[in-house]
Amino acid sequence: VQLQASGGGLVQAGGSLRLSCAASGRRFSNNYVAWFRQAPGKEREFVGAITWSGSSAYYADSVKGRFTISRDNAKNTWYLQMNSLKPEDTSVYYCAAGRGNWGARAPVDFGSWGQGTLVTVSS
Repeated sequence: VQLQASGGGLVQAGGSLRLSCAASGRRFSNNYVAWFRQAPGKEREFVGAITWSGSSAYYADSVKGRFTISRDNAKNTWYLQMNSLKPEDTSVYYCAAGRGNWGARAPVDFGSWGQGTLVTVSS
C-alpha cells in the first residue's frame, strides 16, 4: 500500500487542523493505520492508530481527548483531527500502515509509511 499524508500548516495555539492520509494500491496484510510525529532532534512519537475499517482507535496519552482518527471508506482516506493544539504539538506528522496488534505503538510495528506533513503551532 502507498500512503500520502497532507494537510499540515501553521495554526495558532488553541486552533484546529485536520490531516489526511490517502491510501492507494493493495491493502496486503495491513490491519491498522497509525499517525506518528517527529519534532526536530527528537525520536518519532506515536500519536494514535485505528483499525483498517475505522471501527476502533487508540491514542497516546499526550493527545487523548484532543485528537481523533477517523476513516472515510469511500475515499480510502484516514484523517487526524487535531483540536486544542499546543505549541508542543509542532512536528512533522506521518501516517503509516502495518499488520500490527491492538495497542501497537512502535514505528517498527508499521511497515508502510507516507511522507511527512509539517504542523507548526504558534503560541
